[in-house]
Amino acid sequence: QIQGMPYGNCLLLSDGPVNNSTGIPFFYVTPKDNTVADLLKNPVASLTLPEADGNFCRKNLIDPEDPRCARLTLTGQMVTVPPEEVEFAKQAMFSRHPVVRKWPRSYEWFFMKMNIEHIWLQSWYGDVSAIAVEE
Repeated sequence: QIQGMPYGNCLLLSDGPVNNSTGIPFFYVTPKDNTVADLLKNPVASLTLPEADGNFCRKNLIDPEDPRCARLTLTGQMVTVPPEEVEFAKQAMFSRHPVVRKWPRSYEWFFMKMNIEHIWLQSWYGDVSAIAVEE
């Protein structure tokens, strides 16, 4: 009923093991998820990360979804992780989210990653800064 319409979903992500963050978001997904089925047809996506762990919001008791808390938005193409990167993707995901090892194997899990094209940082009400992907 909403075919062709954008919508959001929550997916576990990791940009690498704790001691080796890469800045590249990796995802462990199933084609049985409508979000993933859509991404396999049209890989354009956006990802917003709130400042949930930052000191400012916690110290001032501000809700992480409040505009005063920073949020980073990444846009780009979602692609299947190539075979030569699957082992790294496994280490990245399983080290940060050990529970995924117990997810039902019958769901045909595989790894995707975002090839980031644009980065925006919103650090206050409506104040948005573009950040170079290389940074």
